[in-house]
Amino acid sequence: MDSKNTSQELTVQIEEAPSNGRAFINNNDKDLAEMTFSKAGDKIIVDHTIVDDSLRGQGVGRLLLNKLVEYAKNQNMKIFPLCPYVKSVFDKDATFAEMDARK
Repeated sequence: MDSKNTSQELTVQIEEAPSNGRAFINNNDKDLAEMTFSKAGDKIIVDHTIVDDSLRGQGVGRLLLNKLVEYAKNQNMKIFPLCPYVKSVFDKDATFAEMDARK
């Protein structure tokens, strides 16, 4: 992927199974970023985020998280952040407080 691409040009998709899923960005059949989760009752437990080196520092992790928050809201679920990245964002940004299953 060309390093000139910005996060605005990327499309985040959700893939889910009954008990787990992921938010991801794929280009030419290659996953460039992924945030994985499992489901437990009314909670989505985010356990891992990975972003390809070519996209680091471009807000891609936040794009994944925003998509997952939108998904959780649509499912009437809250997010439990096991993933250090998501935990850090939740701890620093009060706009996510209503979605934080720890509260």
